[in-house]
Amino acid sequence: MLKRVGGEINPEGAVITISKASFPVPFPAGLEFNSPAHGNWNIVHTGMLMPEAIQIYVCAENCMRGVVLTAAEMNAAERFSFVIIEEENLLNGNLEDVTIEGVTDVLNKLEQKPKAVLLFTVCLHHFLGCDLDRVYEELEARFPQVVFVRCFMDPIMQKHGVTPDQKLRKAMYNPLTEQKAVSGTVSLIGSDFTLDESSDIRRILRTTGYTLKELPGCRTWEEYQQLGTGELLISCYPPAKYGADILAERLKRQQLYLPGSFDYGEIKEEIQSLIHALRIEKNVSSDDLEAFFEREITLCEDTFRHTKTVIGDTPIVLDYLFHPRPLGLAKILLEHEFQVTAVYLDSISPEEKSTFDWLKTYHPDLELRATIQAKMRVLPRNSETRTLAIGQKAAWFSGSRNFVNMVQGGGLWGFDGIRRTLELMTEAFLKEKDPRDLIVRKGWGCESCI
Repeated sequence: MLKRVGGEINPEGAVITISKASFPVPFPAGLEFNSPAHGNWNIVHTGMLMPEAIQIYVCAENCMRGVVLTAAEMNAAERFSFVIIEEENLLNGNLEDVTIEGVTDVLNKLEQKPKAVLLFTVCLHHFLGCDLDRVYEELEARFPQVVFVRCFMDPIMQKHGVTPDQKLRKAMYNPLTEQKAVSGTVSLIGSDFTLDESSDIRRILRTTGYTLKELPGCRTWEEYQQLGTGELLISCYPPAKYGADILAERLKRQQLYLPGSFDYGEIKEEIQSLIHALRIEKNVSSDDLEAFFEREITLCEDTFRHTKTVIGDTPIVLDYLFHPRPLGLAKILLEHEFQVTAVYLDSISPEEKSTFDWLKTYHPDLELRATIQAKMRVLPRNSETRTLAIGQKAAWFSGSRNFVNMVQGGGLWGFDGIRRTLELMTEAFLKEKDPRDLIVRKGWGCESCI
């Protein structure tokens, strides 16, 4: 059937009010679109956090293009190598040998061997039933001084089961040796960004004499190994929980999952869990703790009032890339009478089910807008009125030059995280940015060749 080209695009399937949305996937699956907003971290960026390590990818040229460009764009090409798989390797059934000899060739050409190699195998290794155990056993025998980290670049696994991102965040902590816990030490597991100095977790640890160790702050292999000395493990970023749980079981440590939240009640519960896990209740009376909560909430409410006087009734759009809890952010802003009109996301986390239900009841006209649905490539991207965007994807899809440029929570946490978000909103409202320059840069916070 012939279809007319051009004209107005029907947004059905890409835009829906939350009252009509289904949980957890509000949009039908289909052809996908990738916007130019590239500040989110991918497996290359995350892998670069491991100090004194290199990454080696074994895949076909078409897949290699994206990851090698990521390494180059973050000025880390010297820590990135690759082995190209060709068609004859698939037909001859020698993928194990190609992988082993390719990695061997890369390492033999290095004057100084790395402490670790993050070896990324791909979909082809799965399709052809490659004997990965044999690959790693042979490489470990040839290079006993090198730690080989089993990593995967298999986008076929993005939608079901453990994702490549979760696998990587687990694998990067596998080399930690089993060692005695050091009293007064806490390790944060699986985050791409260090916690803000003013975040609630850091403030609590600092005032109680605890030391916080984080992978993004490690510069040497020895510092990396010290992550295994934490007497308490914490994970805050949702994709990190899978690996943190496994690491805690291996090291026989307690692991606390303290996801970033915009809900006062949840933040209070998480802080109470942290205090209990640190066994410092005797130093913090219930009265002192309630006074702390009251003071923090009062500061938050003051910041809300100030931000509202600046932003007023300006329409606000936000996205899932800014923070893993986009609906939670929308809820608290709406509760404080901000004019949130749309949230850009493609699925809804189980952690936000109650928030989804609340918004459905009290703000049924709130729009959910897809980011990967094919129609989003051609739907209008310019707002008729000034719009404040929170997050890179919200900025690109709305055409706003007033946007908060941050991804994945950016190290914000707790009551302080709420206040910092409001401060960033105020800054974004008062000063325009060029989205064409900023949001195309791969890996927010990384160095870039652009």
